[in-house]
Amino acid sequence: MANVTIKNLPDDVEQDLRDRAVRNGRSLEDEARHTLIALVRPEQPELRKGLFEMLYEASRPGIDLPIPPRSRARILTFDDE
Repeated sequence: MANVTIKNLPDDVEQDLRDRAVRNGRSLEDEARHTLIALVRPEQPELRKGLFEMLYEASRPGIDLPIPPRSRARILTFDDE
């Protein structure tokens, strides 16, 4: 593993990093490591599929959708009976 030295870091930035380390229950060194890793390798959010993608996948061959049973049509009447 490599060692990194950061020179001329402003005092307020160091204090903010210390405060953040305390909140996360880590040492200053560990918090700096986690922060740098998160900055360099951000987690990729899982992309949600849109309606078009879902319909496209459902319409591709090989996917059988159930066909609902047919029933007789009902004739509506608007009598006052």
